[in-house]
Amino acid sequence: MRVSELSRRSGVSVTTIKYYLRESLLPPGRQTSATQAEYDDQHLRRLRLIRALTGVRGLSVTTTREVLDALAAHTGDTHLLLGLTLGSVSLSGESAEQDPAAGEVAALVEELGWKVHESAPARTTLAEALTALHSLGVPMDRHTLLPYARLAERIAVLDLDQLDGLTDPLAAAERALLLTVLLEPALMALRRMAQENESARRHAP
Repeated sequence: MRVSELSRRSGVSVTTIKYYLRESLLPPGRQTSATQAEYDDQHLRRLRLIRALTGVRGLSVTTTREVLDALAAHTGDTHLLLGLTLGSVSLSGESAEQDPAAGEVAALVEELGWKVHESAPARTTLAEALTALHSLGVPMDRHTLLPYARLAERIAVLDLDQLDGLTDPLAAAERALLLTVLLEPALMALRRMAQENESARRHAP
């Protein structure tokens, strides 16, 4: 397809596509003349993933390029591919400065038997949340979190079920990213609705 068709099918302007080409986020098309090139469905998939990374995840162009380069280097490793796309694997591989609650998080992961890398940003996020709760007089430990973690396991199964049958790495990465980031507000809304329903069941006259 010509760049105009690529723009129409992807919803990305021709100007932005040319910018992505200059920044090496999008590989060049097949030259048909000195000023014309043709693009295929692989370009379309990659362009959609770029949009998801920059628009949905809010990554910078530089970080998006790093993620795409890492994906290209590990297309045969679906587990790593999904981790890089969703941000559950650090590109640097370095662990962030540990929060005092990091030990509690590590103990929870071990008790659950989960395979979560030591540098996973989610470990830091969870530890920071526990520390904040403790500072506000709401101490929580791994025993309190355990039933929540079990519910999260069930959600993860549903999430990964959505990727079954997708053989193209870019398509799987895009679907995982959109389902994770865009579905999170919906899951939070469902939780609020369930809380209201439970409150009505317990307390409403």
